[in-house]
Amino acid sequence: MASNQEEVVLLGVIRSPFVCRVKIALKLKGVEYKYVEEDLSNKSDLLLKYNPVHKKVPVFVHNGKPIAESLVIVEYIDNIWKHNPILPSDPYQRALARFWSKFIDDKVVVAAWTAVFTVDEKEREKNSEESLEALQFLENER
Repeated sequence: MASNQEEVVLLGVIRSPFVCRVKIALKLKGVEYKYVEEDLSNKSDLLLKYNPVHKKVPVFVHNGKPIAESLVIVEYIDNIWKHNPILPSDPYQRALARFWSKFIDDKVVVAAWTAVFTVDEKEREKNSEESLEALQFLENER
């Protein structure tokens, strides 16, 4: 657990699967944190200060040190708070977990998001199919 002297802050938006990923990791570890809801149409000075490169959420701040990108944040949380491990301890299994996490982000989330929010019917259909193919591939790897 985070000690009373540790400052843990998460900048996010409520509907982001990437922010949810970080929230789940914090919950699994039992880490208390302050949540700051961002308005991505009017980005806060705090967000711009802590993630000047991408200017997006999630941003995790631990004792004043910011970390961006949800997979990087989850790995950091797992390394700092050792109890209730999230990632495997075996280096090969850990590498596989990283690979499949990236696969989900790149092949499933992007295609599904595009399928939901695309106006063009053909583009929506194409992205739906890509998302389903990626999920089927993932399912076959279990």
